[in-house]
Amino acid sequence: MSKSIQIPDCYYPKEPALVTPSGQTPDHTIYLSNLDDQIFLRFSIKYLYLFKRRVGVESLKASLSKVLTVYYPLAGRLKASSENGEKLELDCNSEGALFAEACVSISVDQFLEASERPNISWRKLLYRVEAESFISIPPLVIQVTHLGCGGMILCTAISHCLCDGIGTAQFLQAWAHITTKPDTTLPIYPFHGRHMLKPRNPTQVTFSHPEFTYPASQEHVSVLLSQFLQCQQLVPVSATFTFSQILKIKKLCIPSLKCTSFEALAAHVWRSWAMALDLPPSLQVKLLFSVNARNKLKPGLPRGFYGNGFVLACAESLVDQLVSSNGHYSVKLVKEAKESVSDEKVRSVIDLLEERKGKPDLSASLVISQWSKLGLEDLDFGEGRALHMGPLASEIYCIFLPVVGDFYGFTVLMSVPEKTAAKFEQVLKVY
Repeated sequence: MSKSIQIPDCYYPKEPALVTPSGQTPDHTIYLSNLDDQIFLRFSIKYLYLFKRRVGVESLKASLSKVLTVYYPLAGRLKASSENGEKLELDCNSEGALFAEACVSISVDQFLEASERPNISWRKLLYRVEAESFISIPPLVIQVTHLGCGGMILCTAISHCLCDGIGTAQFLQAWAHITTKPDTTLPIYPFHGRHMLKPRNPTQVTFSHPEFTYPASQEHVSVLLSQFLQCQQLVPVSATFTFSQILKIKKLCIPSLKCTSFEALAAHVWRSWAMALDLPPSLQVKLLFSVNARNKLKPGLPRGFYGNGFVLACAESLVDQLVSSNGHYSVKLVKEAKESVSDEKVRSVIDLLEERKGKPDLSASLVISQWSKLGLEDLDFGEGRALHMGPLASEIYCIFLPVVGDFYGFTVLMSVPEKTAAKFEQVLKVY
């Protein structure tokens, strides 16, 4: 199993400060759509970037202040809706993003040599905000950590209620653009409105939505599995797949099936996960993964939309069929789930969430979050692109990460019970 560097305590030369927009911004409240305001999205997405050479902190603060004039909602605060206490909305009050500066005694090379698997000590690289609840935390928290060798680690925490992965990449690229080219216009300007994602009146739930449905026939077994996973000591597992390795996985489809690299790898990871956990053969398991709905809607979402524009697709199978069949079976299920996402299905999800605050069925499910092919890794603040990009922590859900320098590669990262980690790594490599 790959090594994971232990991060020593960070030294903070000064107190973190709020960075506010440099120009005047609208003072209003933004409606959050039902896709934004899902209960399972009430957390911050935490990204870690490693750079060989540091960028001046004052330069980063100045460009952040400037970009927040355009992305002013990230300088606001979440609050409970005055009309419905269970729903959140965004107060665009320009209170500011929290910016922390720190130093730590490690080098770029030390981090790169053992950066495949995050551990709990990495959380020291992002300032911890003491708050009573999630909505009390600024939607944007940033820490720049100087390394002894002259390098820099940049960590960001962005509220998932405001942005999805595509939106986050759009914001980070805008910040980098203003840092390096302060006198030029942005290639993409943000579209703040969420009104095109409002529910219909009356609501019309026209699909069964298995991603939100708990099968009654196996509820007891699913609950036991969920409890088992939660009480186990979890360890991160990381595996990188090159383009040639993904081609080999595609060849496991007999008869052959035209599919994308994501579809082939998602099916392979799902099957490997079920095999490693040694799940009951008769258990119905699910694969949940995000699908970009921007171009599925009619009309599509406007260019620059950076809110949550995704829905969860759901593939289902009995464990016995999933693990005993070749790649064709699982890839076909993933393809069908992905292709089922349409304008009507997205509208149906929005209406379902209006009728009830549903949570995805995670009881016997593998969740895959796609971070690759979004432009997250192509970040350059003027001193060269990031040498490493990834999450601050490994979670029980699976992340498909970009491979720096290899556009067609994927790194798979997720945490599994310690007793099953070796087997999971082993079956992942069978292709």
